[in-house]
Amino acid sequence: MQENIYHRRLEALRRLMRARGIDAYLVLTDDYHASEYVGDYFKSRAYLSGFTGSAGTLVVTAAEAGLWTDGRYFLQAAEQLQGSGIALRKIGEDMTIPAYLKTLLSSGQCLGYDGRTVRAGYAAQLKNALQQQDIRFDETADLVSELWTDRPPFPAAPVWELPTVYTGKSRSEKLAELRRAMADAGADCHLLAALDDIAWLFNLRGGDVPYNPVFMAYALLTPQETVLYAAPAAFSADLTAALGKDGITLRPYGQIYTDLAALPHGSRVLLDENAVNVALCRALPQDVKRVPGINPTTLCKARKTPAEQENMRLAHIYDGVALTKLLCWLHTQPLSVTELAIADKLESLRAACPDYLGQSFAPIIAAGAHGAIIHYEPTEASNTPLVNNSFLLMDTGAQYWQGTTDVTRTVAIGTLSDEQKTHYTAVLRGHLSLAAAHFKHGCTGVNLDCLARAPLWELGLDYNHGTGHGVGYLLNVHEGPQGIRLRDQNGGAVLEEGMILSDEPGVYFENRYGIRLENLLLCRKAEKTDHGQFMAFDTLTMVPFDRRAIDPAQMSQQELTLLNRYHAAVYQAISPHLTAEERIWLYEATQPL
Repeated sequence: MQENIYHRRLEALRRLMRARGIDAYLVLTDDYHASEYVGDYFKSRAYLSGFTGSAGTLVVTAAEAGLWTDGRYFLQAAEQLQGSGIALRKIGEDMTIPAYLKTLLSSGQCLGYDGRTVRAGYAAQLKNALQQQDIRFDETADLVSELWTDRPPFPAAPVWELPTVYTGKSRSEKLAELRRAMADAGADCHLLAALDDIAWLFNLRGGDVPYNPVFMAYALLTPQETVLYAAPAAFSADLTAALGKDGITLRPYGQIYTDLAALPHGSRVLLDENAVNVALCRALPQDVKRVPGINPTTLCKARKTPAEQENMRLAHIYDGVALTKLLCWLHTQPLSVTELAIADKLESLRAACPDYLGQSFAPIIAAGAHGAIIHYEPTEASNTPLVNNSFLLMDTGAQYWQGTTDVTRTVAIGTLSDEQKTHYTAVLRGHLSLAAAHFKHGCTGVNLDCLARAPLWELGLDYNHGTGHGVGYLLNVHEGPQGIRLRDQNGGAVLEEGMILSDEPGVYFENRYGIRLENLLLCRKAEKTDHGQFMAFDTLTMVPFDRRAIDPAQMSQQELTLLNRYHAAVYQAISPHLTAEERIWLYEATQPL
């Protein structure tokens, strides 16, 4: 029985904890690079708990175990943790992990974790919260490796180069800009561990993390030297030579620790404590001065070059064609068609594009009640056919040479009730309002979030996830620092020209259905007045909404104008790439309301 597997694994972990004198053990989702999504080798939390979501932290003590996750995964975690002996702890509703440990641990007791998988900034929070308890920390406790005897191999897929025709900027230019940022920060060394930042900086891509084309690596820069730490076997001779011509030395992945320990005394090292792990910081000589701050590459990466912006527009035409073909096909399918069949059909339509490279995340194809599980992923065990008189929610994305896409459409199956149409229309109104935002430069996503939620709030409804996230260029589908959310501990990042964000309000009713509508937006400059620079969004995604689910009577004339204008743009962009039959369907699907 599955429940016994996780019971046995937790009991085996507790035996190791007792032998090592550890009273509480922490298992995060992160790999050694604080990545949101990780390769199979790093799925220790899933191995111990059975919970497979992309965000969650497991805390195990001698007497109990808890799994902390956010609102995207409450339903999924509750389902997957059944019978495991692990309690679900809801972030935002239950006490935080530091607060929990503070009530649990007493003087002289020990908190253990593998410091390679814990961010230095998070470890500092734990130590600050527990300083009065006089808690010991074991930061080298990799207990999972002792249990996981059939652990997948450490990733080392081939690394490949992304030409400047796609990036718009060479790695030599990027390295020069980074060194100027180092000088401005007063640093004579920069430690970089975030995989997407490294891939962006060196114009390289890989395959070590599913859906995210990155590779396992660290980088260490001084004013004179650039060292890339990765698996040498993953680089071809030609690529190694090309890096050498740009002054980049390739060294083995694990050598970063010895090289950090050998830094000159008194060095000033620029590092992001939310992207560098504890073990890296422990390797630094004691008299090294840390210069904290967000990686300069993070903001540079978020502001897409003009070439990247134009390429992303093209990627969304490719994607819009595939998704429109899917919607047309779906319109003719019987109720017996299943979630996995729809996912397979979309994959074949995307793969017909010669520039398609793969999915940007596991597709969410959710029929009926499955749509209320925000990050539902159909499997052979859960696969269901369409649900009549309900919704089908499809949240999918792709990787093209021209960029990364992420789009959600919820479509009507059968005849909808007035209530269902009211819910769909409210989500659509919020989506359109955010996309049409006109705001002064200096605003963050926190300032704009209420635009998307307001129509739902009018109905006493809300959703338990952010409204928008940044998106990379042929990189991670979730990218910072930009985002659109209800609250942000640090206030959020200022929205800058060239940033790409999602616009995805939704509403969810457990055991009934879910609705989410998502386009990607490109932030751009609007007019400049005596009152300052104003900003606006261009919509990149080109896929029709479902007119059958909309109640036009609940929309203002301005909202109808926005919808009709968008649908006209979709028809103009997508129709030339369709068959005659598909073009007729799209024409009808984009008629003005």
